[in-house]
This record gives sequence, C-alpha cells and structure tokens, in this order.
Amino acid sequence: MEVIQDRTLNDIVVEDMMIPSEKVAHVQLNNPLEHALLVLVKSGYSAVPVLDTSFKFVGIIGKTVILNQTLGMEQFEVDKLSTMRVSEVMHTDIPTLSAGEHFISALKKVINHPFVCVTDEEDYFIGILTRRAILKAVQRNYFQDK
Repeated sequence: MEVIQDRTLNDIVVEDMMIPSEKVAHVQLNNPLEHALLVLVKSGYSAVPVLDTSFKFVGIIGKTVILNQTLGMEQFEVDKLSTMRVSEVMHTDIPTLSAGEHFISALKKVINHPFVCVTDEEDYFIGILTRRAILKAVQRNYFQDK
C-alpha cells in the first residue's frame, strides 16, 4: 500500500496546491515600512512576499522585522516607519518553488516556513504554497474516507 501512496504523492505538483498571485497580499521593494506594516496588519499575515516593479520575487518582509526596526532604547521610534524602505530590512535568503515541482520537494521546503513563494523560470511571482495547502492535500488524498 505504501508504494501506491508514494506514487499518488509524486503525482501532486505545486501548481495543484498553490494560491495564485492575484489572491496574495504583497509589497514592493521601495514601499516604506509604514505601508508594509499596514498591509501585514490588514491582511492578518505575519509575513508577505516582496516584489520588484516588474513583479519578480525578491524576498519576504514580516511584522517582527519591521517592529524590530522601530525599537529604540526607551520607546518605539515610529518615525522610522515612513523613512525606511522595505528593501532595507527584508529577508532575501528565502527558498522558492516552481509550479511543476513535486509534493515531496515542496514539503521539504515548507517545513521551516509558513509559506514558500512560487516563481517561474525568470523569477516572476506566480503564487504561494502554504503549510495549510500541503496538509489539505494529504488529508484529501489519504484521510477523506477514513
């Protein structure tokens, strides 16, 4: 039975599970941190993709990174939010996936991240794959009738 299950998992590709870019909140490189924080708070996400002006994926920005930038010695330095840019503090050493990658490869990359960005061969952002989507695929393929 394990052989059948492995074969089924290998038939699932990232494209089958990803959330398309049109439905994903994101920010751009030159946005001020203030804008990025607003996007994060309004979307309810802890991190979002960062794109350049041609919609190529360049990194991730999260609430924690932004808030750390505003911490002064004795108070929050909120004025930094309007003067600093996303490009100054974003994380760039982030794994990505391609739409055609198989389930197991995607699972390995998503283990240490709540989501992984999906890009095409030229690094254009095409969506995200979340841990939730991975778990839903497992449930759909293995636990639906049990």
